[in-house]
Amino acid sequence: MMILLFWLMTMLLFALATRLGRRLGLIPIVSQLLLASLGLPLLMLLWVEPNWQLSGAQLIGPIWLKTLYGLSFAIVLGHILSDVIDLQLDRQSLKIALPSFVVPFLAGLACAQWLLAQQSWLSSLAIGLVFAITAIPVLYLYLRHIDYPPSAIKRLVQTAILIDLACWSLFGLAQGSLHLSSLLLPLLGACAPLLLRLLQIRQPVFYSATFFALLVVAEHYRLNALIFGIGYLLCMAGLKQPWVAPINPLWLQRLQNLMAIPLILTFGIIQIDLHSAMAELGWLQLAVLILLPIASKMLGNWLGLRWATPSFVGASRWRESLLLNIRGLSEIVFLNLLLQQQLISPALYFALMLMSLTATLLPALAGMGRAPSSVISIEQVGKSCARN
Repeated sequence: MMILLFWLMTMLLFALATRLGRRLGLIPIVSQLLLASLGLPLLMLLWVEPNWQLSGAQLIGPIWLKTLYGLSFAIVLGHILSDVIDLQLDRQSLKIALPSFVVPFLAGLACAQWLLAQQSWLSSLAIGLVFAITAIPVLYLYLRHIDYPPSAIKRLVQTAILIDLACWSLFGLAQGSLHLSSLLLPLLGACAPLLLRLLQIRQPVFYSATFFALLVVAEHYRLNALIFGIGYLLCMAGLKQPWVAPINPLWLQRLQNLMAIPLILTFGIIQIDLHSAMAELGWLQLAVLILLPIASKMLGNWLGLRWATPSFVGASRWRESLLLNIRGLSEIVFLNLLLQQQLISPALYFALMLMSLTATLLPALAGMGRAPSSVISIEQVGKSCARN
């Protein structure tokens, strides 16, 4: 009963934070990150653990909760990966994406070897990828709000898609290299669009519903959801099958904001023991893990933007570098995946979550974080500009 009460209270807190953030003009993910990184640890430390005598492991124990987590994971990961189907390779976007990925990725590998030498090579690779990720949906919202030129929006969002595709693909392939069955089974599932086409099924909703259902199955059985998701959508793209959300996009967006993201954030945060986290990392390591990913990503972004031609007359490289440093949903899902697979410690998860919060808030602190005046559906985020 206490566990159910905790989760109802947590969902209410996220709803209130999102509503308050909207009143202040913040987009939902900024409000949710603030609550998750600052409010939830204090709630656990000052109220839940001393008064309710409940640990993070107990709070995530019920089967029904793990089922909801699997569904939430599929919704958010599917939302991120669905941008792959609309990718149109642009030379200028590729010029920006290469340094924007390589520079922070190498910095992350060096950081893992320096500060976290006891980790496996897969954990070190994952840290490098965490340093490199750019969040597609939040970036798009920022760009829409500041009335960026459509051609510039298209270029920056395609750059983010290229970076995230590289991150998800490399990690999926690295995991698959250790366990061939975890690679072959998802690849087999990724061929499902071919089966649907052979059955002469053309309705887009069947393809998207099958995609989300198989993502839930992959997460539940600890298969490689990344390889499956990317392969499935690339298969759809090869068949020229359009992507359509399985339910009304507005309802899907509400489901994501009100349940999926809060659940994923809370699942990760409540497993962290703040005392042991600080004892494990120390202030120097914490500072490095917050500042180095941001600095290296900014440098890579700036080099890429200097290599490419300006997106429009008067475009600011430093401003676009700041925007491409946004982390948001992509980082959240990736960190939860690493924590779930025990590739990073709870302490490292907390430090990188603070880094993600800081990086995502930087454009807001620069005056670019207020919500667009019109409602933007899930289908528009990262896609409408890619189709223009």
